Amino acid sequence: MFKFALCNNTCGLFVGMYLSSLLVACSVFPKSSQSTEQSQKNWSINCERWDDWDKAGPPFRILGNTYYVGTCGIAAVLITSEEGHILIDGGTEKGADTVISNIQTLGFLVEDVKVLLHSHEHFDHVAGLAEIQKQSGALLYASNAAAPVLESGISSEQDPQAGMHQPFPSAKVNRIINDGDVVIFSDLKITAIATPGHTPGALSWQWQSCENDFCSMIVYADSLSAISRDDYYFSDHPEYINNFRGSIEKLKQINCELIITPHPSASMMHERLSSSMGLVSQESCSNYFNHISNRLNKRLEKERQELEQKHLIN
Repeated sequence: MFKFALCNNTCGLFVGMYLSSLLVACSVFPKSSQSTEQSQKNWSINCERWDDWDKAGPPFRILGNTYYVGTCGIAAVLITSEEGHILIDGGTEKGADTVISNIQTLGFLVEDVKVLLHSHEHFDHVAGLAEIQKQSGALLYASNAAAPVLESGISSEQDPQAGMHQPFPSAKVNRIINDGDVVIFSDLKITAIATPGHTPGALSWQWQSCENDFCSMIVYADSLSAISRDDYYFSDHPEYINNFRGSIEKLKQINCELIITPHPSASMMHERLSSSMGLVSQESCSNYFNHISNRLNKRLEKERQELEQKHLIN
């Protein structure tokens, strides 16, 4: 017997679906005898600080039952339990092959992935979900704004980067996720944090993983970078800016002890793995949140100067 459930942010509404079948218990830890430290070092040796999105890189244990299974340039995170696993992000269409291979390299079965989640709805992070869903049969949970993008493969018109990317393979969204919802599968509990900004439907995720007697609160924080097509000005969309700032402030307030980002380079993963810094660091969390806040401020100041210059010319 295993359980899918969704609990809203007050847990006043609890929607559960119980599925029974004869299952062989899944493994929580990989068959490899490689230690956490060894596997992390192996990734830092094979991958560069700023690397290609589709370049295959070795998987590694982040902490306890949480594993990095993405490429060198794009993250995908596997959270495991004895009854099945949760996967956040699937990389590009080509990158999905690496994600699947890395799951298998760790000794897990792709068909034991039961729930798929996403960060933001751009091709470099979600185009691979269709193939992973096809091979695993997993349910895909998505934010209300991201769901139509995932099912059509076309960016929303409200996306600052709308029109910049080619369509990607569509996946089937099974459930809608709202801010504060807790996705429960077996003994896994992962909290959704709506963080619109980089895209309208972006989500960040928070959960706890333990290894031996040590536990840490992990946050998979979305990109939240103010990037757009050339003719888009964030300053023309005050409500979007307010939501963007709200997302950053929300992340600053949550408990974060170990940060992972959809682009590993954004949170200095290579530097953290190749030095004594390590992954567990509240300072890395605050550094990232302050960095994305500063980037947004710089983007808005640049827009102000450009618009002021245009006004002077006219």
